[in-house]
Amino acid sequence: MQASAEQQFKGARPAEETVARAYKFADLSSYPLRKRFLIRAADLAFFLLIKLIGRTIRWQVEGWENWEAASHDGQLPIYTFWHNRVFLATFFWQKRRIVVMTSQSFDGEYIARFIQRFGYGAARGSSTRGAVGAIIEMTRLMRAGSPTAFTIDGPKGPRYVAKMGAVLLAKKTGQPILPFTITARHWEAKRSWDGFQVPLPFSRARVDIAAPIYVPADTDDEALDAKRDELQAALDSINGRLED
Repeated sequence: MQASAEQQFKGARPAEETVARAYKFADLSSYPLRKRFLIRAADLAFFLLIKLIGRTIRWQVEGWENWEAASHDGQLPIYTFWHNRVFLATFFWQKRRIVVMTSQSFDGEYIARFIQRFGYGAARGSSTRGAVGAIIEMTRLMRAGSPTAFTIDGPKGPRYVAKMGAVLLAKKTGQPILPFTITARHWEAKRSWDGFQVPLPFSRARVDIAAPIYVPADTDDEALDAKRDELQAALDSINGRLED
């Protein structure tokens, strides 16, 4: 079924159009006027907030050699992290043309717009294929030279539980999964499902990058589950290391 969807998707648009689509704002004409205004307002508010606070952060990076290992010889990392670290991750990894999966919703649209302002791309898939379509689109974008990223417990949780998206993409593309986390002194949105973190200005942030994870093309379902468990363990390890 997924292979069939991919074949249909391949015929939908040329690769060049897929790449261009990821890095430009989507048409908002399907939204009522009030929602169009709110999307644009939220987009600009988050962009300015991240940019202003991000410039005050002092960065400490551990495991940069793992990024180098995942990026050598033309490899493209599949950046993987927890949803509540979007604020700092957006600023730290900006201007690398990383494509992020965003939901097809009001929230997904303003998120897509503010990350695009930081040099990211957005993969939404089609309205009928949802997440499967987005995975297919991310596969095509990786084959066209774009790295990708997953908030691996998003878009709605449960918090700190890794889903399968990055593992499936790694299998389809042969590219390495690169787990990382970022922690700083922060304000936490207690009512959000993920405990969304907004760093305090002028705080120190530590970026911890784990070793890359590879998923062979012939990996069966049982081994895919094991790879997801390996990803979960890697994220749990670096997250615990930072919050001890």
